[in-house]
Amino acid sequence: MSVVIVGGDHLGNIEKKLREIGANNLIHVTGRKAKHRNSIKLPREAAFVLVFTDYVNHCTASMIKEEAKSLDIQTIFAKRCWSSVQERLIAGGFVSA
Repeated sequence: MSVVIVGGDHLGNIEKKLREIGANNLIHVTGRKAKHRNSIKLPREAAFVLVFTDYVNHCTASMIKEEAKSLDIQTIFAKRCWSSVQERLIAGGFVSA
């Protein structure tokens, strides 16, 4: 399963945890630089897009949300901590409790 992650400079333990639930292809975009924000292209095969809300601005989050919606890819918004990510993944039906 492919997962696109937007925000944060480093993934830390979140990368390991995502791999444990079956994500074999992680695409990470920091979203920090304007040229990166404007050139983010989501792959059609992505299972979902994970946006770290505490590391991206509103404009970037909106842009990602609209592009994901046009490709029919679910967008998950969470803080950059595993407990928040896991809670959103459970709510979205990607992992069981």
